[in-house]
Amino acid sequence: MSEEALWFLLVGVLLMFVALARGPIARLPLTGAMIYLAVGVVVGPGVLGLVHADLADNASTLAVLAEAGLVISLFSVGMHLRVRLLDPLWILPLRLGVLAMAISVALMFGFGLAMGAAPGVALFLAAALAPTDPVLANELRVQEAGDAEPVRFALSGEGGLNDGAALPFALLGLALCGVHVTGMANAATFALSLVWGVAGALLVGAVLATLCVRLVFHLRTRYGEAVGLDGFIAIGLMSVAYGTALLLHAYAFVAVFAAGVALRHEELRATGERRPAETLETIQLGERVEAAKDPQRAHVLLAESMTGFTLEIERFAELSVLLIIGCVVSAHWREMLDWRAVSFALVLVFVVRPLAVLVSMIGARADSRQRCLMAWMGIRGVGAFYYAVWGLAEAGDVLRPVLPAALDAIVISVLLHGSTAGYVLGRYYRHEDARRARERARGKAAA
Repeated sequence: MSEEALWFLLVGVLLMFVALARGPIARLPLTGAMIYLAVGVVVGPGVLGLVHADLADNASTLAVLAEAGLVISLFSVGMHLRVRLLDPLWILPLRLGVLAMAISVALMFGFGLAMGAAPGVALFLAAALAPTDPVLANELRVQEAGDAEPVRFALSGEGGLNDGAALPFALLGLALCGVHVTGMANAATFALSLVWGVAGALLVGAVLATLCVRLVFHLRTRYGEAVGLDGFIAIGLMSVAYGTALLLHAYAFVAVFAAGVALRHEELRATGERRPAETLETIQLGERVEAAKDPQRAHVLLAESMTGFTLEIERFAELSVLLIIGCVVSAHWREMLDWRAVSFALVLVFVVRPLAVLVSMIGARADSRQRCLMAWMGIRGVGAFYYAVWGLAEAGDVLRPVLPAALDAIVISVLLHGSTAGYVLGRYYRHEDARRARERARGKAAA
């Protein structure tokens, strides 16, 4: 049997297995990410050898693939966060996605220097390991648009924010490694590029998403045009936002996330507090075309159609990138066993992440259970892999030590967090349900 046929067979069986066994997988300490990663390891050079080459030798290609997966996921996460921009709930993901991420970079940078790494390598490694992952955190994400449960909202928003927030630290690390980076001539230009990188990205994402939604709404409700192909609109918007931000030297990951948030905010502004699912319940399948032209329902139908589409392609992106990561793990497992690489991953998961979250949450509106859950659930995955292979593509062997450390962090996180997520979240939700029941009982007794 040819290698091509084996690949078609493998991917087909894997897709059907995950779809058909979704229920049992959800009931076990198991996730799709764990399955994809394990299959990638098995088919890689270290076991069956269906992938003969070391994929890390094509770092630029891997970076583009991981980059595409992140763009899709960041846009999807943004569209799920259906909370008004001035709502205090946004403080939680801002604390995690910016403050906790910066603390993580500082702590990991210090640990890297203590381990004898060069300053540039230590800083780039810290930046690569600091972001949590928006692709693999499906169990932790908000369940639907309008879900305002604090832990889910905080972890979802964090995953959307910190992949872009880590970029300036990674760029500074590259500059320290001798790579020419625009905007790194001196402290003033770096500060200016940092401010513009964030502000420009937010502006690009918000403006493009708002213009896109209003144009589509106008065409549909006024002329009955541009109906259907909402998936094309979703891919087009995320691609335009990402490309425009890159051209303007803004932080493109932030721009894509901002576009998703702005698109959802347009729907929230137009339709009010009623959840989108409640509105869609009244639309029959054969009425969707007419509903798309209805000014009262056009916004919610567009937003929900785009959200559903991006969720589907996000699952394909997760499978593809995790298979690739598994193949790279299969080729580099010996380097991953080096005690220095393992120590970076263990310190990150068991020391740096909990400490960074607990410090960043001082004074926040979150109880001890919520803080502990956020401190534990810092999943690393596609974001860390992207930065590791992007660093290889930019700086070559200077940043070679980053790859095994990043792979160790991914494997440990996928296995450890994936196997414990269901249990710890289940305990938390049961506690919250019991607390709300007690509050209702006290309220009835008082009445």
